[in-house]
Amino acid sequence: MARTASLSLFGLLCCVSLLVGAREFVWTPTDIMSDDSLLALTAGRLPRLAALILTGVGLSVCGIILQQIVRNRFVEPATTGGLDAAKLGILVALTTLPGAGLAVQMLFALAFCFASGMLFVAIVRRIGFAGTVIVPVVGLMYGSVLSAIAEFHAYAANRLQSMQGWMMGDFSRVVQGNYEIVYLILPIVALAYLFAHRFTVMGMGDEMASSLGLNHRVTAALGLMLVAVTVSATVITVGAIPFVGLVVPNLVALRHGENLSRTLPIAALWGATLLIACDIVGRLLIRPFEVPIGLTAGGVGGFIFLLLILRGVR
Repeated sequence: MARTASLSLFGLLCCVSLLVGAREFVWTPTDIMSDDSLLALTAGRLPRLAALILTGVGLSVCGIILQQIVRNRFVEPATTGGLDAAKLGILVALTTLPGAGLAVQMLFALAFCFASGMLFVAIVRRIGFAGTVIVPVVGLMYGSVLSAIAEFHAYAANRLQSMQGWMMGDFSRVVQGNYEIVYLILPIVALAYLFAHRFTVMGMGDEMASSLGLNHRVTAALGLMLVAVTVSATVITVGAIPFVGLVVPNLVALRHGENLSRTLPIAALWGATLLIACDIVGRLLIRPFEVPIGLTAGGVGGFIFLLLILRGVR
């Protein structure tokens, strides 16, 4: 019953997303077959919906993987420096290789994000996974350092203003021909589901994982690579979107447990649903203009994150 309701809500929000926009869209045979309407649907709204779904799915799965690696429910790319590292990688690509295309920029973002993830895991191991709240606080401080380095680099290269506008999560620039790189999330999600049992065991700790024959370091490196690919593809396509990978996995775990083979599809569905809902709100608040989804998702996710932190402290 709950699954049917979730799917129904997801389908309803998808339909609303196709209807909402700056241009009025009337679903009549005459209007739908006009060249302008077909172009708006196929080149704008359908790609935007596909990007929303894939991004929501990818960020939710990233959050789950990171939480299993670090064994902390309050981490995700925004609270471990992943988004900031990807931003720094893109800036380095733009300044060192001015003519670099999206593929090269994504490779830089991927390399920086993966290296940042490895360093963050090493820092967490150094402090001994101390405390539920300490780890995300360290992650936020770590991300702030990376963000400061990125902003200094952008300032030195005279790209600060353009970077600040470009890095804010925004789906309004998603049109046919400049978003397809986000489809890399599909094989990443498939691999995450294929290795779901290993990630579940890894979340039990090094000793338990080793006793069950799992190489913890190799599995953690695999998980960080999956996260790096997803984050870099998302950032290069729509910018940084915080807290989705934190809120959704926690809500799913509270209701459905932590067996990833069972909860990954649920988290993927809820992640896509949450992101579509935030995008619709952003398009309606000051219509016909838009509020970037980085603000709406950040506001909703940040509020829930605060509630989860307070619940963890208690």
